[in-house]
Amino acid sequence: MLAEFPILYPNETVVRTALRGAAAYGLSWFDAHLWAYAEVYGLGELLSEDFQHRRMYGTVRVRNPFAAE
Repeated sequence: MLAEFPILYPNETVVRTALRGAAAYGLSWFDAHLWAYAEVYGLGELLSEDFQHRRMYGTVRVRNPFAAE
């Protein structure tokens, strides 16, 4: 698995972005980190059932894969 997928380690930018997400959006610390990685590394969509479906958090749109369309 390590050879197939890049490892994204936390750095100062990710931690600061997570802090900002927790404060601005009221995210839990763990959800803020998920969002921060997507925000910092330029991922446009985050699949999770823990966020509000179809909401934009910064530049990241969240989609709940289990929500009825």
